[in-house]
Amino acid sequence: MKYKKAQDVLPEELVRLLQNYVSGDYLYIPRKEGEKKSWGEKSGTRDLLKARNIEIYDKYREGATVEKLSEKYFLSEQSVRRIISQVRKYA
Repeated sequence: MKYKKAQDVLPEELVRLLQNYVSGDYLYIPRKEGEKKSWGEKSGTRDLLKARNIEIYDKYREGATVEKLSEKYFLSEQSVRRIISQVRKYA
């Protein structure tokens, strides 16, 4: 999240009014309902993890062991099993 100066984006009278409540402090203004983005949506992390998980599942189906996959992707064996189980449900 990038900070913006209130005086650069808000009318002067609104800035003065806000200063009565929070002067010199940070103020978080949440997004409007319906404009919220889910985790990883903006950065692309969600899509990267989804692609990685599908790749893990495909390698498992091709014969890779859970142990080898956990070493390759730096995950615990339990995490690899969970990923395989989740992707299997939606594949």
